[in-house]
Amino acid sequence: MDSEIDISAAATRLNGVANKTPILRSRLLDEMVGAQIYLKAEHLQRTGAFKFRGAFNAVAALNQEVRSKGVVSYSSGNHAQALARAAQIFRIPATIVMPSDAPQSKRKATEAYGAGVVEYDRYTQKRESIAEELRKEHKLTLIPPFDDPYVIAGQSTCGQELIEQTDHLDQVIVAVGGGGLIAGTALAIQQQNPKCQIIGVEPEKGNDVQRSLAAGAIIEIAVPETIADGQQTTSAGVHTFPIIQKYVDEIVTVTDEQIIEAMVFLFKYQNQVVEPSGASSLAAVLNDKTHSKGKRVGVIISGGNVSPERFFALTT
Repeated sequence: MDSEIDISAAATRLNGVANKTPILRSRLLDEMVGAQIYLKAEHLQRTGAFKFRGAFNAVAALNQEVRSKGVVSYSSGNHAQALARAAQIFRIPATIVMPSDAPQSKRKATEAYGAGVVEYDRYTQKRESIAEELRKEHKLTLIPPFDDPYVIAGQSTCGQELIEQTDHLDQVIVAVGGGGLIAGTALAIQQQNPKCQIIGVEPEKGNDVQRSLAAGAIIEIAVPETIADGQQTTSAGVHTFPIIQKYVDEIVTVTDEQIIEAMVFLFKYQNQVVEPSGASSLAAVLNDKTHSKGKRVGVIISGGNVSPERFFALTT
């Protein structure tokens, strides 16, 4: 499985295209946790989340004739925006299947990048089926939000940068939805520092990957009811899960209340506006779910696409 994922080629494609996002440090955070914490600010990536890396790499890898016909995907927001922007860069059509209850700010941003949006009800309809129909009808290429070797390879560049920017780390903490970010990050870090512990973080009410690891097979759950809309996935992917099984040490969970506390911390002490999914990794560290005391810890802040109205409704 690993051999299908060319992280070196992805780094070449994304060089000079993706932002090399900064590392944020906080003396207060270090003191609170008793560790050296390095926050990888992927909410400052193009389109506001790490997803741009995977989407652009997948589109860039297509041959020109196939690419010119356009792409299709399904997403609650961050991958939608990322793929829409990647398609805009290559001047090709993009269609995104989005749930009707997706944050309006994410839908508007997706449309602003030039993509067409097809709505569905996430609780009664299968987004994959809708996207497959569109793919066949319009001869589009499907670029899944996480379960694709090129998408995983693109996300690996986040982990590559983190290692370059911090030198030695004992732990890396990553939010988990479908597993594209943690799978790519784990592959990159294993190449550089195989002793580094990789810990994934899921919402307490959406712990499908944690349960899948315990069962030794992919478990599908109902759409979880959590504020972390970027983590409302129902199962890991067939490409992401084997990598998680092989390289990820543990999956921990956080409550919505703990996620909000992490959002407030980042806003109050770092002047950073981060969406719920983007803050879940820090929530785990702040609540000692990761046992990080005395360690050098990389924490990926995965996204910042949240409207001012929703941010303040959640945090005040």
